[in-house]
Amino acid sequence: MSTRAHPIWPKLRLLALLAPGLGVILVLIGAVAWIALAQSFGLHNPMGEDRLTLDHWEKMLDRRLYLRAVGYSLWLGFAAALISVALAYPLAIWLRRPFRGSALVSAVLQAPLLVHGLVAAFLFVNIIAYHGLVNQLMVALGVWAEPRQLQNDRNAWGVLILQVWKNLPFALLVLSGSVRAIGDDILDAARDLGAGAFARFRRVILPLSLSALQAALTIVFIGALADYSFQVIAGPTNAQSLAQLMVFSRARSWHEAAVVGVTLMVLSLLGAALIAVLSRALRLRGVL
Repeated sequence: MSTRAHPIWPKLRLLALLAPGLGVILVLIGAVAWIALAQSFGLHNPMGEDRLTLDHWEKMLDRRLYLRAVGYSLWLGFAAALISVALAYPLAIWLRRPFRGSALVSAVLQAPLLVHGLVAAFLFVNIIAYHGLVNQLMVALGVWAEPRQLQNDRNAWGVLILQVWKNLPFALLVLSGSVRAIGDDILDAARDLGAGAFARFRRVILPLSLSALQAALTIVFIGALADYSFQVIAGPTNAQSLAQLMVFSRARSWHEAAVVGVTLMVLSLLGAALIAVLSRALRLRGVL
């Protein structure tokens, strides 16, 4: 008589093994998400009675500051993700095979992972300050007649530079493993068929590392979207990120702060879903 196990048992065993770690994480994240969502609708009021209402959402949606914060945070998140990945890809291809000094180059590129964001932001502000190193160098070289105001620029270039500097190592780590897994025989075959460097990247490397690309874009986007430290120290004074707005709103109303927090969670999910849909569409259409 056959004693073959039912096909569902291996799946149940896998879930049981994941439950102690994954279950706790899901419970904690789910609890936080539920409390934020409930507070955005007037429930779980820490300062008074609960009242289910849409007033807090209506107030925030009517505020121009909230809408500007949404647009600004989305722009910063997508820009940081695209630039970080665009810089990480050639570095990952360059470091794909070991060479003399490659370990040192990799260590230098991964150094930002060891520097706290607040420390990096303060160092960056000191370098670009009115009497900082950059202004002194430019004036000494005769490029500028006098120091310029580079700190907290209105176009948020300083924050974008910090985001790319901090997130580039994450993108590089994700992409490097996928790029290194591509066999030399595949690239050699493409070269023998007449494919140039860009054609090999577009037709071979990019399709085979598309999953890593999607993961890198998602990680960097979510991190930059919800960042607070870079924005509050080096960000523009004429724009607020959603993280800043959430902290600012908390002093006035927990419910309004919860609205901003839920907005961050929803935008993170939508951004990750959009990246996944675009990746799948490009693959199905044969673009990659």
